[in-house]
Amino acid sequence: MDKKRRDFLKIAGVSTLAGLGGTTVVDQLVSGTSPVQSRGAKEVDTGHGAAVHEPAAHENAQGHEAVEEVAKSGNRFGMVIDLRKFRENPALGDKVVEVCHATHNVPHFPDKKDVIKWTWLTEYENAFTEHSHKFKDSPTLDNEVLVMCNHCDNPPCVRACPTRATFKNKDGIVAMDYHRCIGCRFCMAACPYGMRSFNWRDPRAGLNMNEINRKFPTRMRGVVEKCNFCAERVGLGEQPACVEACGSSKAMIFGNLNDPESEIRKVLKANFTIQRKPSLGTHPSVFYIV
Repeated sequence: MDKKRRDFLKIAGVSTLAGLGGTTVVDQLVSGTSPVQSRGAKEVDTGHGAAVHEPAAHENAQGHEAVEEVAKSGNRFGMVIDLRKFRENPALGDKVVEVCHATHNVPHFPDKKDVIKWTWLTEYENAFTEHSHKFKDSPTLDNEVLVMCNHCDNPPCVRACPTRATFKNKDGIVAMDYHRCIGCRFCMAACPYGMRSFNWRDPRAGLNMNEINRKFPTRMRGVVEKCNFCAERVGLGEQPACVEACGSSKAMIFGNLNDPESEIRKVLKANFTIQRKPSLGTHPSVFYIV
């Protein structure tokens, strides 16, 4: 994409911000304040006894340090996915996907080119491209892996977004403000995991409007969407819908990675885990017990 096109998208994004104003529906749903509500740097109360500096858009483009500033003194939520439990109960993966998509009004389209996905199942070699696949055991190869946005501690998608429609909230969750998205898809190009979907069609056309979850907004054509770690639930002190769907199986464990006494930290300490593409330096917040 040439410089003129990039400049146009940035201008369009700024115009959108000026025209919208105020707090959007999604801002209220996510746990934390969207950085784009401010025209410049400001102080944000993290809820942990200290205010941290929230970077302006031009600061955000300068690198990892700017991305970190909003979340560094608060929580950092993460997920452990125990693939052993999913192998024991093969139907559990489909259940998790169904619950996630129903909770967030993810549309269903028959044509592959229109498909929108927040969580899904894929083959082991597709999920863990940096790990050896030679002479891999049959149970691993015969069962699919649940994948989702990794909510990276160093998210390249956030730095790539010209309007800051995708941002890292105070709990370390990589969230999205759909009202700010201009559909440039820079975030999709920047995500090394392919965890984002673009709405080529009106998402509402792929939903039964009589059965939608009215606690979560539907989207519009021309915006990107992805897993948000159920920030709207986490902000209310609830567990993500996928974790709740797993029940007592403990196939998915969610919690604060910054708290050494949290359940997730204890699980990580007791089990060998791997991450997706760790060499990229994105520091994923999703860990897998294989």
